[in-house]
Amino acid sequence: MMLMMKNVTFRATGAIILGWLAAADTLAQDQMPPANVRVAEAEVRAMAPVTLVPGTVASRNDARLAAEVDGRLQTVADVGTRVAKGDPVATIEDTQLKLRHEELVAEVARAQARVAFLEAEEKRFDRLAQSNLAAVTQLEQTRADRDVARGDLAVARSRLAQNEDQLNRTVIRAPYDGVVVERLMTPGERVTDGGNVVRLVDQGNLEVVARAPLEYFQYVSPGQRLELRTRDDSSQAEVRTVVAVGDLNTHQFELRLDLVGKQYPVGQTVRVAVPMANMAEVLSVPRDALVLRPGSITVYVVGDDNTAQPVTVTTGVGASDRIAIEGDVQAGDRVVIRGNERLQPGQAVMISEG
Repeated sequence: MMLMMKNVTFRATGAIILGWLAAADTLAQDQMPPANVRVAEAEVRAMAPVTLVPGTVASRNDARLAAEVDGRLQTVADVGTRVAKGDPVATIEDTQLKLRHEELVAEVARAQARVAFLEAEEKRFDRLAQSNLAAVTQLEQTRADRDVARGDLAVARSRLAQNEDQLNRTVIRAPYDGVVVERLMTPGERVTDGGNVVRLVDQGNLEVVARAPLEYFQYVSPGQRLELRTRDDSSQAEVRTVVAVGDLNTHQFELRLDLVGKQYPVGQTVRVAVPMANMAEVLSVPRDALVLRPGSITVYVVGDDNTAQPVTVTTGVGASDRIAIEGDVQAGDRVVIRGNERLQPGQAVMISEG
């Protein structure tokens, strides 16, 4: 009998203690200061599963500038020199061409004088022929000589123009804004027509060249924005063109993308997120909203009373900084994206705008 009374007493005491503990926990939670958090909305977005394929940042203007005349190089721009379109990047000795230019100028002047003389003679013989004082044959001969002289003048002018064109080509000019990234020849070397002198790269007009399996060709189209990822960050790129010809050996197609906002150095390796299926409307949240714990993934949803409650979710496809989720979360719900690691269920929050 005494043992039964003791058991009843212990049970009553335990219930009282548990009640005290629950009350203390509720009181502590009520007294816990609001946590500063940042929130974002759960949104329905069009997303698709993706595969990451390697890509390389390349310049759309990357050329080896060649000489167009023979001669000795006088100057060559240093590596790293930034030039604007039309600026000289190298010059070739032009002494022989200048001497030839003077010679051709004299030939043109001589031909002009010859034409002027014969034109005057033609007019004089024409007047004499009208007075029957000169033979018609002399007039015809003068006209023929005049026509030949005009032809010689045209030839001399053409040769002078060709020489001036060659003189202009002794200066190798940049066809676009860019940076000299390689010197293929140095001052003092003799260059021949067609010999490469410098490599010029346009760093402001970049694209990403990537290749993806042919099975995903139907899911990529011009104008579509795809995610680019590097080891440190991610950005967006717009598909400019899709080459509808697959490689027979690798069974891949090529796509080229224009960078949007973010700029990378030429030659940078990136990973391109290529869709593996058609887009579908899914509920998504920022990746930072996920709280990963062993065996579960939760997000904290902020209610109208500014308290945060954890909701268990499962994740789906991801795109950029957002990821699809399934769970008791609705579009428009506010989810915590900063400060969620230390939140307690039901804890009050103070939403920060920063």
